[in-house]
Amino acid sequence: IRSRMPNLPGTVARCYRPEMTTLRGRPGDRTSADAGEPLYRLDIMTQDDVPEVSRVERRCFANPWPASAYRRELQNPAQNFYVVLRAMQAGTPAGPELDNGQSQGHAAQSELLPRGPLPRRSLLSIGRGRQQDGDGRESSPIIGFAGMWLAFDEAHVTTIGVDPSHRGLGLGELLLLCMFDEAVARSANWLTLEVRVTNAAAQALYRKYGFTSHGTRKRYYSDN
Repeated sequence: IRSRMPNLPGTVARCYRPEMTTLRGRPGDRTSADAGEPLYRLDIMTQDDVPEVSRVERRCFANPWPASAYRRELQNPAQNFYVVLRAMQAGTPAGPELDNGQSQGHAAQSELLPRGPLPRRSLLSIGRGRQQDGDGRESSPIIGFAGMWLAFDEAHVTTIGVDPSHRGLGLGELLLLCMFDEAVARSANWLTLEVRVTNAAAQALYRKYGFTSHGTRKRYYSDN
């Protein structure tokens, strides 16, 4: 199925390129990392993440990719884009503030998001991502991942997965929006993907963002 890149409601109607972002709350909200609230974080996937991504993928899918496939994909960032979603440990500092216009990297080098069903709010650049796990604290566990290929004016989502213990919180939608945002940042006009004909929940999410069906590939999934 495919979708023309839309003007998305709420979160990603624009391209953004902060190296780290958090949701800006309404007055009275406690959405900052300093509030001690559990948070999720998006990071660009690295080779060091592959073993943990593979463990999560085995919990998500009957036929997971081999680790070698991820390692190969990550060697070509010009044509491939992969992210991981982390459940941050309570009390992790938010990091130093950065000006919104400073970063020129990927569309979502790192994002902080409050746990629970995710509200629609604007994004605020606050600092750099992985330095938070580099001071001797236990690394925040990976609970989700997503990736896509990019060629010419088309982006193709290759995988989206959320650990079963964290489903129902809108995290799969967050990962899809991250793919949209990076596709827009790289000037793609179309986003495509495959989905099982029996996966009604995923299909409903994709229709929400303008995907339409363009055919069926029989025996595409090797386990059916």
